[in-house]
Amino acid sequence: MSTNTVRSPAAPPVLGGLGLFTVLLGAALPLIDFFIVNVALPTIGQDLAASESVLELVVSGYGLAYAVLLVLGGRLGDLFGRRRLFLGGMAAFGLTSLACGLAPTAWTLVAARVAQGAASAAMLPQVLATIQAATSGPRRAKAMGLYGATAGLSMVAGQILGGVLVAADIAGTSWRAVFLVNVPVVLLGLFLAARAVPETRSQRPEPVDAPGTVLLAASLLALLAPLTEGRAAGWPLWTWLSLAAFPLLAGAFYVVERRADRRGRTPLVPPSLLALTSLRRGLVMLVPFSIGFSGFMFVIAVALQRGAGRSPVEAGLALAPMAVVFFFASLAGPRLVTRYGTRVVTAGAGLQALGVALMALAAWRSWPDLGIVELLPGAAIAGAGQALQLPIIFRVVLSEVPAARAGVGSGVMITTQQSALALGVATLGTLFLSLVPGLGMRDALVTTLLVQLAGVALTGLLSLRLPRTIG
Repeated sequence: MSTNTVRSPAAPPVLGGLGLFTVLLGAALPLIDFFIVNVALPTIGQDLAASESVLELVVSGYGLAYAVLLVLGGRLGDLFGRRRLFLGGMAAFGLTSLACGLAPTAWTLVAARVAQGAASAAMLPQVLATIQAATSGPRRAKAMGLYGATAGLSMVAGQILGGVLVAADIAGTSWRAVFLVNVPVVLLGLFLAARAVPETRSQRPEPVDAPGTVLLAASLLALLAPLTEGRAAGWPLWTWLSLAAFPLLAGAFYVVERRADRRGRTPLVPPSLLALTSLRRGLVMLVPFSIGFSGFMFVIAVALQRGAGRSPVEAGLALAPMAVVFFFASLAGPRLVTRYGTRVVTAGAGLQALGVALMALAAWRSWPDLGIVELLPGAAIAGAGQALQLPIIFRVVLSEVPAARAGVGSGVMITTQQSALALGVATLGTLFLSLVPGLGMRDALVTTLLVQLAGVALTGLLSLRLPRTIG
């Protein structure tokens, strides 16, 4: 028995230090891989002779499969055991990462990325569900803070790591290293998880909600597929028909879920769970935050490489100040929340707005000589602001979710986040690429950053509606 996990037949499962490290490692992998390809896309396109639309599928195919299946992954963990699903999902993530790294053609890579997204959807919901079910009190608050810090840091670090690995060209692997690096990490994670992660599951598991699963998948696909592929495809008729179908499918999903909830069954996304004020208001704030985060990461990678002529490693390292400051600021977050409550989130939005404004100013004044030095002040301040928002929002969302519904609650939250991340690339990315031919790279970047600034202002206003304290 691991010294880090204390369990007895009569005692509830307890997540020890090594177990927490292991599940956080599992949380980092899918988020790193969402962003790690951003700076590798030009190299992938050259090596595999892939068109722009196929390269977008390398990103969006992963994001779509990931978003569509997350809530189902949470439900399966409740039903069959979260540790079991975590181990299975992590093993599948390692195998699909290997398939991505060995892909001989662009379409093979797209297929492997879709499978990798599905594996992520099986693994990631078990992380938060395990934390909710196997910790309590101050230990849970600390674990949730570390989860939020891990999530935010992973999204920035993924882009930096991608640039470094492509430039290093380890053993001639070029872009393939961004996927192959996952394999030894997964082997370590499987070894640790088998020793240190306790098994938890819902005491009253419900069967899979098949109608809800199908309707949720159809709704997300109807929204995200045309937004991610529409610009590259020239906005054909199917994209408009798909967008028109989205509200109808979403409405049908809500009706089916509400009916199941009223009949005493547990639907995929229980409307009664959305009645929790903390969960509902936290999710509403998570959407614009995540859209801005992912949109910025995609746009800055494209602008620095295609516009400013930076190498992949230079484009990745330009965000290093954001990652470093995010890490240290997130460590202070829990103490600040204890003293000042959720107004820390409002202050974080203000800091992020200042950072984005400084980066927009740097782009306008320094273009095309834009790199780590010019972006440093804005990136560092924005990183501090993001660190005072994301981990705390996660805590707020899940603060009132019962342990029995931990898998459902975490699945709903991560699905919302992942869908918003995909929307960010689709909306801000499409806006930026559409503006480039008319305005030029500099003005398109500045305009997109100003649009993101409006989104940051929205998150600041929404933060005023959060509960002042976290349960």
